[in-house]
Amino acid sequence: MDSTEFMRWAAKKYSHERVTMAVLFYLIGCQEVGGEIHATQAEIAHEIPLPRSSVNAAYVMLEGDGVLWKRKRGKYQLNPAAALRGGRKPPKRSSSRKAGEQVDQLDLLREILQDPDAPEAFKAMAQPGMRLDERKDSSTKETGI
Repeated sequence: MDSTEFMRWAAKKYSHERVTMAVLFYLIGCQEVGGEIHATQAEIAHEIPLPRSSVNAAYVMLEGDGVLWKRKRGKYQLNPAAALRGGRKPPKRSSSRKAGEQVDQLDLLREILQDPDAPEAFKAMAQPGMRLDERKDSSTKETGI
């Protein structure tokens, strides 16, 4: 699967879930190199703007589908198999490497598959050769707000 296949899948999957689609696009747009997002649901609700409860419902749906992973409060990870912002991470202050670390999609996918804390739905989407049309639909319903 690549990001264009994911975008076609997401357009079909969330066509009646406008809030989820808006949240997903916002998350894709604000991810850092490597797919991490450092923002709380309240911050995102304020930016879009939407009720926080609607943003939360979208997060639940995206997490259930394996698209999003809550690493800790205010820190999320988009599945690199779905949407990855590649490039170079800024160099760490203590690093002697001036260009920063190169972010490679396949390396990130391998890390996810080996991470015991990664949710199973997230790992399932990260599997090599995953076909999105084989995934089961989420049973979560959105409020439509």
